[in-house]
Amino acid sequence: MSLGLWQDRPAAEVVRTAQVADELGYGEIWIGEMATFDAFALGAVVAERTARAALTVGPLAVAVRDPVMIAMGAGSLAELTGRTVNVALGSSSPVVVEQWHGRRYGHTATALAESATAVRTLLAGGKAELDGEVISTRGFRLRTAPAGSGLTIAAQMLHDECRVAGRAVPPVAAWVAAVVDPSAPGVEQLRRGLVGYMSAPGYGEMFAEAGFADVVSFARTGPHPRDLLAAIPAELVGCVSLVGDEQAVRTRLAEYSGAGVDEVVLVPGSSDADPAGVGTLSALAP
Repeated sequence: MSLGLWQDRPAAEVVRTAQVADELGYGEIWIGEMATFDAFALGAVVAERTARAALTVGPLAVAVRDPVMIAMGAGSLAELTGRTVNVALGSSSPVVVEQWHGRRYGHTATALAESATAVRTLLAGGKAELDGEVISTRGFRLRTAPAGSGLTIAAQMLHDECRVAGRAVPPVAAWVAAVVDPSAPGVEQLRRGLVGYMSAPGYGEMFAEAGFADVVSFARTGPHPRDLLAAIPAELVGCVSLVGDEQAVRTRLAEYSGAGVDEVVLVPGSSDADPAGVGTLSALAP
């Protein structure tokens, strides 16, 4: 499961979410980064408050954190907590990269490929020597390389590209928000959470292919977030999220597996009706 980092909820609530997930037997906890906590700092607290689950830090924006920062953070977290620490890399969005951090957003596929190459080498204890089109690093080697760290990389059209390359498809993970026995606040939270993604490259195309091209077109005109939220129909939430009673959600989970997804990363909704997403996590516990 992944911590939701919902901006309409108390920030520290995610620690309770992590504790419950660990107690219920979820094998891996993803710790992302938004407008609240530094991901590695939050990871240290989660490691302290949980006992069994592996930790995956990310998705981390490769235009914001360079390979040395990412590898050093993962190595530090693993060394200081004694836990298995994995890393997830993504491209984030123009709002986060350009407006928040003042970095350039573009050439995302190249940036992901180059960052993954360097991070993989560093996490394995090697010295990365890369002078890429977007990413460059040389001369650094981790003293605390975390043994066995997994690396997850954001991708599109993965099966087609692997077919062209003549190689096996690596394990595929899907990151999916979920609300079981949804209350009105829970579903509305998922709808609000889509506002920042409707116009983002890659995400917008996905929504358009799913039948919501008119909403994507509107989002890319730069409307006020309030107006964009009003344009997002409930059907879109149900299309890209797991919403319904327990049986309905488990049926949807099975459909992901049938479509070739090896691992679903649940992002539990959280509301006054289901604080910390405990109800959703309990209903879907492994």
